[in-house]
Amino acid sequence: MAESRRYISQEELGKHNKRGDLWVSIQGKIYDVTDWAKDHPGGEPPLLNLSGQDATDAFVAYHPGTAYQYLDKFFTGYYLQDYSVSEVSKDYRKLVSEFSQMGLFDKKGHVTLYTLTAIAILFVVSVYGILRSDSMWVHLGCGALMGVLWIQSGWIGHDSGHYKVMSSTGINRFAQVLSGNCLAGISIAWWKWNHNAHHIACNSLDFDPDLQHMPFFVVSSKFFNSLTSYFYDRKLNFDSASRFLVSYQHWSFYPVMCLARINLFAQSFMLLSSKRRVANRGQEVLGILVFWIWYPFLVSCLPNWGERIMFVIISFSVTGIQHVQFCLNHFSSNVYVGHPSGNEWCDKQTKGTLDITCPSWMDWFHGGLQFQIEHHLFPRLPRCQLRKVSPMVQELCKKHNLPYNSASFWKANEMTIGTLRTAALQARDLANPVPKNMVWEAFNTHG
Repeated sequence: MAESRRYISQEELGKHNKRGDLWVSIQGKIYDVTDWAKDHPGGEPPLLNLSGQDATDAFVAYHPGTAYQYLDKFFTGYYLQDYSVSEVSKDYRKLVSEFSQMGLFDKKGHVTLYTLTAIAILFVVSVYGILRSDSMWVHLGCGALMGVLWIQSGWIGHDSGHYKVMSSTGINRFAQVLSGNCLAGISIAWWKWNHNAHHIACNSLDFDPDLQHMPFFVVSSKFFNSLTSYFYDRKLNFDSASRFLVSYQHWSFYPVMCLARINLFAQSFMLLSSKRRVANRGQEVLGILVFWIWYPFLVSCLPNWGERIMFVIISFSVTGIQHVQFCLNHFSSNVYVGHPSGNEWCDKQTKGTLDITCPSWMDWFHGGLQFQIEHHLFPRLPRCQLRKVSPMVQELCKKHNLPYNSASFWKANEMTIGTLRTAALQARDLANPVPKNMVWEAFNTHG
């Protein structure tokens, strides 16, 4: 029976790696996911990034065992020639199976309930303080509470994008739109589109959107070659203006993080107004409109423009802590240029991530990002299970000589600023000329 199977080589599989022709290998079987790409819940980028290669580890990481039954309709009838599984992949898949048997993917604890309760209390207190108090300090304190609210809503949005935080798909979707679109003004569709691409192509300079912050930040001098972003489908030009901004990025990092929400608002608007296919676009737009009704109205209830501006700045700045947290896990980690490799899933995920060491009572502050290595290897694991599996992940890394890097929150900040400073000083090196413009000339004219 085995002799009757039809086989194709890895080289032949690799030819099916572009829009309109997407094939992947899972457990040695070849699947044509070309037509499925537009309907894929995780978005098109993960399939584009892993097409033409073995995607078994990524599939196992992102899908429960029940997902295999849906693969048959995509089966091409071909099998991958000389298909083999590395020792690290065997142990990784064994861990996924063990976690599943232990029920860890289903045991979500009460994190979501506590977080939603905290969000509700923060919202009520903030609104009450603005409407019922005449004190400027109370108003500014409410702005800080609003920032904390957005941080906690961000954790809910992040979790719900990876697994069901609620009892059903419908309620889970409601939690996503409520926490992301309605309360924070950020499209959950944009978040999933961006974040899934980041997970699959972790720390690839040209495929991972979470490292593509030109002209404000670069984490590697390789960006000076004006790399092409395969996520945004455009060239990231390192011109004179970029050189100037990057040259001082280690000083501008925290101020920019204080206003980083503006970029998330803009990204949400651009996606929802684009011709790109967006699932449940109506819900997404409606949720965004809800935010842009209640938040400006709340700000308008403040007595004068000075307090209104300060309220917005404080609420944005407090939320900037979360934007910093997103950067700490990856900015100082290993980066590379090129296509993500499905056969190097564990290697790429561990090299591109950094854990933050903290006591268990601080887990609420980090929202699961303190176990970034565990989260990247097992993205479906509920936040409350990450600390439990950490020793097993460390054992996997030790056995297969994979990095398991961790640092304190303050040390991670120091490492991130160090990475930015190194790239900034390299950008100032005029031995790497770039086309000059009037802005560059103005800032570099002497006497």
